Amino acid sequence: MSDAATIGGTGRILRDDEVRAFVTRQLDHAALDGRSVCVIVPDGTRSCPLPMLLETVTAALRGRATGITVLVALGTHAAMSDEHLTRHLGVHEGVTVRNHEWWDPARLTTVGTLSAGRVADLSEGRLRESVDVVVNRAVVEHDVCLVVGPVFPHEVVGFSGGTKYFVPGVAGQQIIDFSHWLGALITSADIIGTRGITPVRAMIDDAVALIPTEKLALCLVVESGGTGLHAASFGTPADAWAACADVSAGTHIRYLDAPVRRVLSIVPRKYDDMWTGAKGFYKVEPIVADGGQVVVYAPHITTIAETHPAVADIGYHVRDYFVKQWDRFRDHHWGDLAHSTHLRGAGTWDPETGEHGRVTVTLATGIPEHVVRAVGLDYLSPAAVDVQAYRADPQTLVVPDAGEVLYRLREPR
Repeated sequence: MSDAATIGGTGRILRDDEVRAFVTRQLDHAALDGRSVCVIVPDGTRSCPLPMLLETVTAALRGRATGITVLVALGTHAAMSDEHLTRHLGVHEGVTVRNHEWWDPARLTTVGTLSAGRVADLSEGRLRESVDVVVNRAVVEHDVCLVVGPVFPHEVVGFSGGTKYFVPGVAGQQIIDFSHWLGALITSADIIGTRGITPVRAMIDDAVALIPTEKLALCLVVESGGTGLHAASFGTPADAWAACADVSAGTHIRYLDAPVRRVLSIVPRKYDDMWTGAKGFYKVEPIVADGGQVVVYAPHITTIAETHPAVADIGYHVRDYFVKQWDRFRDHHWGDLAHSTHLRGAGTWDPETGEHGRVTVTLATGIPEHVVRAVGLDYLSPAAVDVQAYRADPQTLVVPDAGEVLYRLREPR
């Protein structure tokens, strides 16, 4: 049972005045006077009414906190431009805004190490080597860190949010890679939308416990593709996340009685490369019949991964392609390998029969055909996609604004 203060719930949309009053009340009772506060927020790949929320948070802190920094949790996503940050966050006087500069060692610091034995315990034996916990310096240079961000079903950890805003959100690449590869070993299809403390969540929680700063969270359940809030919860990152994960499970998961032969997944413009746009595949893979197809329709996407160009060289493969050839791949960034498995989906590989995916992954994007085929995926010209024709096909499910709502079978295979 979560000890966090919570408003809203499944099936509700909160009024802005309700949200503002709740946030103000919670921060009024928090011990923030005379202390510096680092507010950690999502980047533009998450739906969230951040301008309204940050206006409320900064108003509640102004005159109390000695300094306010807003740190954008990029993980290893591309940095947001000043123009994009203004649209995403709004304008807030007296506040310092920073991207998480994961690429700059000078902006990072080590807060501890997870031993090989501890990693083995947390990963249930899937990994057995130590990893340094490296995070953005801002989280230890402030007295308090306040996470403000949504909770959705997630392909690496089960449900996003909470401590995940520290690791991988504002962490160094090695531990980001570590957490993502652990999720890939479990497989996206098995971990996505899993309730409670998954092995990846357990490792993240242990890593974040090494950060000495006081940690609070305002977790949110956001209307998918919109800015309305179903629920908000305030407390420790663990408690606030748990309360919102319960609501997200009832809000962001759609159940089907039977698998479909094909999904047309329409990816919104907030995902601007396949590194992020692949969520349009993760969230629908569980409902596709064996031998079926997912068409990822995103004419605006023209690149595989802006900040991870090695993915184009590695290609997209099922998990066992890497696991059974580990000596060949262990020195690659594990996050790149994880992304590769996530977009390829379930399947098998062995040296005798080769690689066989459970479903066909077809990109109908602005990425050139030769690039798509070179990375091992099927190609369809986006100009050939007739959305209305797909909708009229009884064997096809069309998913608009794909990437946040998870589709599952009511009775698992």
